[in-house]
Amino acid sequence: MKTTSNKNHRPTLVITMGDPAGIGPEIIVKTFVHAKIWKWCAPLVIGSPPILERTAQALQIPMKIVSVPEYPQQNGQNIFRRGQLSVLDPLERPLGRFRKGQASAVSGDASVRYIQKAVHLAQAGTVHGIVTAPINKKAIHLAGHHYPGHTEMLAALTQTKESGMMILGGPLKIMFVTTHVAIRDLSQSITTSNVLRAIRLAESGLRRSFHITRPRIGVAGLNPHAGEGGLFGDEEEQAIAPAVKRARVTGIRCTGPFPADTLFGKAVSGEFDGVVAMYHDQGLVALKTVAFGHCVNITVGLPFIRTSVDHGTAYDIVGKGKADPTSLIEAMALAAQLSTDKR
Repeated sequence: MKTTSNKNHRPTLVITMGDPAGIGPEIIVKTFVHAKIWKWCAPLVIGSPPILERTAQALQIPMKIVSVPEYPQQNGQNIFRRGQLSVLDPLERPLGRFRKGQASAVSGDASVRYIQKAVHLAQAGTVHGIVTAPINKKAIHLAGHHYPGHTEMLAALTQTKESGMMILGGPLKIMFVTTHVAIRDLSQSITTSNVLRAIRLAESGLRRSFHITRPRIGVAGLNPHAGEGGLFGDEEEQAIAPAVKRARVTGIRCTGPFPADTLFGKAVSGEFDGVVAMYHDQGLVALKTVAFGHCVNITVGLPFIRTSVDHGTAYDIVGKGKADPTSLIEAMALAAQLSTDKR
């Protein structure tokens, strides 16, 4: 992804460190080694300065970690210098003990506090966008924060009534009707209103973020062969097709439901600008097949720009130096570009 940010008018982006026990600190340190990041934006990390400093030392990356007590209201550009990473820690007390690579209430609570601070800065208009490193659902639940994921947390914190997760990768832009829902509970979540909401968000995201005047949207079915006329399930006839019909009445260019095994190929070939998938893996299997490691998550409907990596905390490789920062770099590029366009 390319960005056209002028270095003298760079958008300010906050990057949340994510779960301290995950790979967030590693991919952040690896990301800011690249000179291009500093041309795109003025970055401020919300997280733990000691953890980022120890991570840089372990990776033998010569980076100065500077702790800032609060976002500077004047001469803010002075703290954004290449080779010097400014970090704001919002925790009232020092981060407690936790084990790397393991979910805990300590790391889960910290990751939520980082997000809350970033949202506060974005809503105040102090920064132009948020980029998030991964959190762990089990960890935040252990800490008493019962959100299914980042998207739902951000919607709750901003009191946003209608928002959704769109993930981009290669030629695909996919909006999801459901995200973190168990397969056994999926059918009851496929309602006309939920599908219609996803179609509206897909159209809004494609139009506002990517300047596609009248985007073409393909809508996936839920069942094999899109239900085969009710033979393999009736969600297509009872919920999905009515949602498509209602969306078309409002002027949205959408068609479907299509069998998922052919729809994504049509989108890759350029027949559709975006796809509405019914559930998490239906969309992400296709997306990561064509663009693994280069995908970016964007939350549509929030009052500010938010992008994120396409992966989790990867507890199994924490501390091994193997974490790939590519997705975070892509998320930074997209957030910088969207912020520049918006300004």
